[in-house]
Amino acid sequence: MVEEEDLYREIIVDHSQSPRNQGTLEKPTHQHHGYNPLCGDEIELYLEVGEDRIQQVLFQGSGCAISQASASMLTQQLKGKTTAEAAVLIGTFKDWMKDRQAQECPESLGDIEALSGVRSYPVRVKCALLAWTTLEHALSGD
Repeated sequence: MVEEEDLYREIIVDHSQSPRNQGTLEKPTHQHHGYNPLCGDEIELYLEVGEDRIQQVLFQGSGCAISQASASMLTQQLKGKTTAEAAVLIGTFKDWMKDRQAQECPESLGDIEALSGVRSYPVRVKCALLAWTTLEHALSGD
């Protein structure tokens, strides 16, 4: 039987080797480049937002498996959400990643729970957060 920790590792490996929603948009309504100077991870996030709803989201990036898997999982969660719902999702994820005492992953994060092991390694938390902070900047127009 596959243990929970092994399953989580499989999800991260799958998303990093076969990222979902990878690519660029020709005319994004929102775009932002994220960079982690500590390790060199990079994410370029492209969004098409219409009527306050995320209609399309793609990313390009390079870096560790955690940053790429996190970006892939994030993009799966975003399609069809309003920008307000996306902001709540960002806050929920960031709070959960930074609270190493939290036992349970918020249900709203779904498969993103696979990143739970990262919380034990503060330097790696920045890798997992890169796509999320990039999204935050893209939506705020920074």
